[in-house]
Amino acid sequence: MSSSSSNPLASTPAATAAQAESREGVQRTAGPAQGPALAQPAGSYALGEGLTRAERMSPYERQSADPVYRPLRVFTRDPATSTLAGAISLVNIPWEPLQPGPEGALFRVEGPGLPLDLNRPDLLLSSGLAPTMSDEQFRKQMVYTVCTSVYGSFRAALGRYVAWGFDSPGNGTLKLTVRPDAFKGENAYYEKRTGTLSFGYYEGDKAKTRGNNLPGGTFYTSLSHDVVAHEVTHSLVDGLRSNFTIPTGPDVAAFHEALADLVAFFQRFSYAGVVRAAIRETGADLARSRLLTNIAEQFGQTTSGSGALRTIAEIPRIGEPLRHYGEDIEPHRRGSVLTAAVFEAFNTLFRRKTEPYIRLATNGTGVLPPGQMPADLQELLAKSASNLASQFLSILIRSIDYCPPVDIRFGDFLRAMITADHDLVPDDPHAYREALIDSFRRRSIFPLSVKNLSEDALIWRPAQKRIDPILGLNFANLRFRGDPQNAAGAVELRRQARCLGDVICRPDLAGEFGLISPAQAARRSVQADLPCVQSIRSSRRIGPDGQVAFDLVAEVTQRTRAAHRGRLMPFLGGATVILGPQGEVRYVISKSVVSERRISDQAAFVDSSAGQAFWEPTRSDLRPKPEMLRVVHE
Repeated sequence: MSSSSSNPLASTPAATAAQAESREGVQRTAGPAQGPALAQPAGSYALGEGLTRAERMSPYERQSADPVYRPLRVFTRDPATSTLAGAISLVNIPWEPLQPGPEGALFRVEGPGLPLDLNRPDLLLSSGLAPTMSDEQFRKQMVYTVCTSVYGSFRAALGRYVAWGFDSPGNGTLKLTVRPDAFKGENAYYEKRTGTLSFGYYEGDKAKTRGNNLPGGTFYTSLSHDVVAHEVTHSLVDGLRSNFTIPTGPDVAAFHEALADLVAFFQRFSYAGVVRAAIRETGADLARSRLLTNIAEQFGQTTSGSGALRTIAEIPRIGEPLRHYGEDIEPHRRGSVLTAAVFEAFNTLFRRKTEPYIRLATNGTGVLPPGQMPADLQELLAKSASNLASQFLSILIRSIDYCPPVDIRFGDFLRAMITADHDLVPDDPHAYREALIDSFRRRSIFPLSVKNLSEDALIWRPAQKRIDPILGLNFANLRFRGDPQNAAGAVELRRQARCLGDVICRPDLAGEFGLISPAQAARRSVQADLPCVQSIRSSRRIGPDGQVAFDLVAEVTQRTRAAHRGRLMPFLGGATVILGPQGEVRYVISKSVVSERRISDQAAFVDSSAGQAFWEPTRSDLRPKPEMLRVVHE
């Protein structure tokens, strides 16, 4: 596990093809199909190993004669949920041909016993297997359905397919392997090295088990909607930002955990039965609804005896302050500050949007009488909650494209959300962004290097120096596989990366992208690898008024080595570059590879008790332990 082949910082991430091109000196491609001729100075940059992963994925494109959906049933929360609380739901996932497993274009489910064949006539007619705790076949259906549903949410928000963050042996088609009965243990995790989601099973604690659960019974993490959605989110975020699995500071692992919990939470609002039951239970105050705010309830009830593994809402007791950012360093507790901030903004907007319904139902008083809410009002509130949750889920997912490529911090994510939402909804009539800024402020989550917390101050900026539009990245010169959401071939992706690489490596512009040129590195005695173009992807977003926005989103990174306590510590910098359809550089979201403050912050984290769980020393250097996301769960 600690070999250089499994360590993301052990060597410069350069594709074989890119190395060959550098050795050849100048590569030129010409012709109307591939845009203008390009020149690459020898040895100036590298192309990342993950650059062409999207080409090795083959998402299924629906044919005209295909059904639209494949309806399948799932547990909406976990098996302990009451049927009256919407425990079971029918999910319409996009149709695709399936092999027994089930195995589709993106997911391969493996487990004991016979593979599940969802093409059996009886299962096609009955919307799959009936949810049950006792059938290993249903656990395969459960993980396939939830994983496919979450992937669909990411695809819809980003306007493209998401490439995985791992490679497969033999350069075959990339699929995420999902194992619903992988091991005995109170755990579940995503493993980048093997490209797998593994779910454990365990015997509940007889003394602590509570709720609708059998003391000492056998429980399966693969039957928890929250656990499955959480883990597949880790794999999707890894595909979008591969360096977010490198623990450069306390926020990195905490961000992964918080975002995975938030996706699981907002995904739950797609199940109408759960939302209606929550509205019946607590009315318009979503913060008091355990049906919505508790995460992995059965897991918590059968392991620690708590009401849930975690909760999204933060409801302090009278006289107690809110927990503030920085008070905790443990990833889950630190991440819970971020989840609570997002939930508060969501709940604020829900109350704001439903106030007119409440006033109409109460003759203008706004105070509901005792007793159960009228059924029509319940339905209105439930639909409003589901629509708002879908909008928040899209904002969260789109914001990943606006995050820096390395060393994510909670303040960066606030700026990413504000910028992503402003790009799509410039006028913001319901003050979504104001609610987010206020909830983050209340928890002392402040971005660095901003003068104030106004919306215009938080929006990311273009480069300070003038950068001319990159002609080769004008959408008129790009090639797609039929649709802009489908990645072009490897040759075209490398051509696009070289167009960007020629710009980022200009000595006068390197600093704008958080990089250092070879000449600058030599003058400062800095050991620096070549800058690396890690990814370049299209983005298609549809706004509320129907307008369609196209962008290119690219990651460029560079690694240096900083001396720390007699060892060399790897240190990453770089930028996310967002380009418009004319090839214009709209945003440069950078982290300097020679920032003394960031180097000091990383060194302090590595020395801390939390950091030591993620980093290990060798004779001459420090390196992150492999599989950060698995370490978090241990």
